[in-house]
Amino acid sequence: MKQTEDVRCIKGIGAKTAELLQKLGIHTVGDLLSYYPRSYDTYELPVPIGEVKEGKTVTIEASVIKSADVTRYRNLQVLTCIVRDPSGMLKLTWYNQPYMKNQLTMGTRHLFRGRIARKKGSLVMEQPKKYTREEYHRLLQVLQPVYGLTEGLHNKTLSKAVAAALSCCEPEEDFIPARIAKAHNLIARRYAVEEIHFPKSRETLGEARRRLVFEEFFRFMLLLSHYKEQKGKEKNHYPVRETKECKRLLETLPYELTNAQKKVWAEIQADLAGEGTMTRLVQGDVGSGKTILAMLSLLAAAESGYQAALMAPTEVLARQHMAEALRLFSDSGIKCVLLTGSMTAAQKKEVREQIRSGEADIIIGTQTLFQEKVEYRSLGLVITDEQHRFGVRQREKLSEKGGHPHILVMSATPIPRTLAIILYGDLDISIVDELPKGRKPVKNCVVGTGYRETAYRFIAKQVAAGRQAYIICAMVEESDTSDAENVTDYTEQLREALGGGISVEYLHGKMPAKEKTERMNRFAAGEIQVLVSTTVIEVGVNVPNATVMMIENAERFGLAQLHQLRGRVGRGDAESYCIMVSASEAQETMERLEILNRSNDGFFIAGEDLRLRGPGDLFGIRQSGEFEFAVADIYADATVLKEVSETVKALSAKEAEELYQRCFREETAELVRGMAESI
Repeated sequence: MKQTEDVRCIKGIGAKTAELLQKLGIHTVGDLLSYYPRSYDTYELPVPIGEVKEGKTVTIEASVIKSADVTRYRNLQVLTCIVRDPSGMLKLTWYNQPYMKNQLTMGTRHLFRGRIARKKGSLVMEQPKKYTREEYHRLLQVLQPVYGLTEGLHNKTLSKAVAAALSCCEPEEDFIPARIAKAHNLIARRYAVEEIHFPKSRETLGEARRRLVFEEFFRFMLLLSHYKEQKGKEKNHYPVRETKECKRLLETLPYELTNAQKKVWAEIQADLAGEGTMTRLVQGDVGSGKTILAMLSLLAAAESGYQAALMAPTEVLARQHMAEALRLFSDSGIKCVLLTGSMTAAQKKEVREQIRSGEADIIIGTQTLFQEKVEYRSLGLVITDEQHRFGVRQREKLSEKGGHPHILVMSATPIPRTLAIILYGDLDISIVDELPKGRKPVKNCVVGTGYRETAYRFIAKQVAAGRQAYIICAMVEESDTSDAENVTDYTEQLREALGGGISVEYLHGKMPAKEKTERMNRFAAGEIQVLVSTTVIEVGVNVPNATVMMIENAERFGLAQLHQLRGRVGRGDAESYCIMVSASEAQETMERLEILNRSNDGFFIAGEDLRLRGPGDLFGIRQSGEFEFAVADIYADATVLKEVSETVKALSAKEAEELYQRCFREETAELVRGMAESI
């Protein structure tokens, strides 16, 4: 079986399962084998009921002392039963699993594994899995892969499919030269793939992960090297100078730029007017004022007679930028247009014609801006917001689309300068390291799950005062094995806890784009008072009236991402708060979160994250959304990143180009297909 074959050729995968896999981006056998576990579950020995603790996932062995009972609550069927062992009694609860009632008759004895929560003052095990002694014994101390899922697809199904593919699939080509693999003690690729899915031990998992991390960074650095080589040959085809409109805009702003903003604006101006094409990264902490620098750049390009495009990672953020551009440029005579995926075919066609004819001066949107159908008259500047969401390949596509325009990339994701120089090797780097005067720092607290009810009361008070709140959960729906809070169930529970007088809705990335935008707009308008969300709201969302950010399972997020989430509040005049709820009381977890508790400086936090986590953190928290790595993490794997950077630098120009062609020769068509699908 070849890796390029359709996933349906694997035994046990029918049309229905294949359709669910496609929702995860899995189309071929190779896609499946490259869909690595997001974590691993270890089954421990059962504990006495008297020793269970809130927030922990544990196994108990107990007898049913009261037969299961099913009750209805709204659209939920709640199954409950009481069990006992020599140390105490415990209530077990299942949602929408009424079929289990017949298995839980009085006197039967089972092993139950689930998460312990506190409901109305008592401990409860929620959604436990039931095992016989024989079943559980086989699972003891084995690292079980836990995959990201979609509704209708179970972890067991995905795990069996991967095992079947590994048993009959031809090995993929190992493009890392043997001498480099030997020099860096890398295991064979095939063995690494087998071990990353089904590790024999933590040691073999470590070896597999290091091999795949090295490979991801190696591909990335080859790509960066190739792009940097191409970029160095480009002259400035679109000379831009500061215009009267830029000066007028600066004079009419209700505030003065900070010294850091002035310095970066001078660097951008020098690039735009210089001999070569600008490719500059502007890094700045949350709220440091990067948006106004982007707006000034757009205006300067448009006033110089060129078209300028601003690409945002989400439609919500694109519409936000459009509103700001219309407000700032209303008296300039500059025509701004918006182009997003949720617009009707007729609306898109009209906007594309305005772009093609040159009627549109400033174009704002999502990746739709760079579809094949979109033709620019004279694209002189491209700005990408939250650059790590796009990556090097997209930078290359942007450059080709506009005939080598100036490229300005913006990021609020704090990355230590030493890593930024490697990761953004094709870009000049500017840092906005100063916050505007008068901005109130967010008040932080790190608490355990026992504080949740108190937090709910605090949120209710803030809502009563006319404010709004975000609550972040790690997952969309219930997982077979994860104990993370999930958005859909949590929303139901929160509505019950807060009462009917408060509007609570949820938001997650799997919702249709139109529905996401509509719900976010309702929150921005104040119609929704509490928004339960995944990290889809992490980037750029601006609702000044939101004063509380509560993050469930804070221990599951990287510090940089937690800082991004915290940046969604504190954007107005009112005092704002960030409540980080941790289900883990481990010393290293609390030490990590305490960094956020005592500092609001993103660059300090990024540096501390790097210092604390270091290399080899197998089960560390990935900085979700950063760059395009499936396994690698720029913080935990910083040492490997530096190692790979030096290795690629040492390659001859000829060898680097040959390896680049070998790595990416089949990917150009795949990239175009992937971008089209995302659009």
